Amino acid sequence: MTDIHTQFIDLSQLRLGMFVYLDVGWMDHPFPVSNFKISNQTQIDILRSLGLQRIRFSPDKSTVVHTDEDQAANFTSDSAAAQAAAKNQETSEERELRLRRDLLINQAVSLQVCEKQFSSAAQTFKQIGDQVFSQPSVAKELSEELIQSFLGQILDEDEAAIRLLSEKAGEKSSLHSINVTVISLLLGKTLNLSKSDMLHLGVGTLLHDIGKAELPDRLRWVDEQFNYAEKQIFQEHVGHSLALARKMDLPPGALLLIAQHHEYVDGSGYPSRIRGEKMSSLSRIASLVNFYDNLCNPANPALAITPHEALSQIFTQYKPRFHTPTLTAFIRMMGIYPPGSVVQLTDERYALVVSVNSARPIKPKVIIHDPTYPREEALIINLEQEQQLGIHRSLKPLQLPKAAYDYLSPRKRLCYFFERGLEAGADLAVGNS
Repeated sequence: MTDIHTQFIDLSQLRLGMFVYLDVGWMDHPFPVSNFKISNQTQIDILRSLGLQRIRFSPDKSTVVHTDEDQAANFTSDSAAAQAAAKNQETSEERELRLRRDLLINQAVSLQVCEKQFSSAAQTFKQIGDQVFSQPSVAKELSEELIQSFLGQILDEDEAAIRLLSEKAGEKSSLHSINVTVISLLLGKTLNLSKSDMLHLGVGTLLHDIGKAELPDRLRWVDEQFNYAEKQIFQEHVGHSLALARKMDLPPGALLLIAQHHEYVDGSGYPSRIRGEKMSSLSRIASLVNFYDNLCNPANPALAITPHEALSQIFTQYKPRFHTPTLTAFIRMMGIYPPGSVVQLTDERYALVVSVNSARPIKPKVIIHDPTYPREEALIINLEQEQQLGIHRSLKPLQLPKAAYDYLSPRKRLCYFFERGLEAGADLAVGNS
């Protein structure tokens, strides 16, 4: 039944007991439902962090109701005055606890939004795979809608960052395709691609491996133990992907990317062994990012290397394979320590890099091993705001002491998505607690 007795209020007027409605997409908030009664202060804090100008609520369904505008204004004024007075009287310890709580709430909101959006993208990717053979036009429409939603996030967001998620966020095929898409789009933005090229880049990278569905299960992921015949069958996935893309009537830019995503500028790739001058600019991006993600997320997790090691290997061992300006922009964007890197800080504490802002890659956001706090209350620290703290060196996960390894929980499989910056409580010092 539809509620007709609702009204809009400012976020500052929220109170416990109000029944509120979130008139935004379900991916734009972290709550399990879009209308509910506020039961605690944390929900109010999260609602205020969403960036909404106002919110709708139902007086009839609320336990605490202020229908008189003057009364509501008085309540807001009194509440704000009381909060200001409380802040003025709080001790330094109380202030630090308040700022810490604000940071924890904000980072929880950001992570929940990222994970929810990744989960939705993974579901859409599965639908695309289900439809591509029987209804290719539907698969194309789903693909373009998904990429348009991605572009809406990164093209309108000056501070879009790469966020590390749990490896449980998606199964392997969707994880790889979405990883390659996310990183490629951020790199495309760094390279100032046009909107149409960004769309073609996104659709092409999302569908670059769609033809693997036609391979036997055990041959869908490259294995060092493949014999010559098995390797040839695996490489046929490029042709299968291109055939399906043509049935979907994808634009030429996306088709060329799919055809060339395993080619290299030195002519050592496949299936056509073309050289760089014949590769499109979109293909150069996809080839590099696909190679990077396969180093970090190989078929056998035991062979995985850290993101820092992957960048180092690409630069020192595989540099001739890639277009130099594209590779330079990629390394600059990802930073020396991409998300997922395990590091030791200049104060000798251990940390896990969880987010990198492409505009400021040298100072990423990290979770620091600090046994003073439980793992679930670990703060994400922005190293850019720490004058005396930086990264000393990169480590392999197994180099961590057991206590630090258990606390930081380095991912066996890396899963990336977009993140918008939330910087509440940025003046909280982390020190050497």
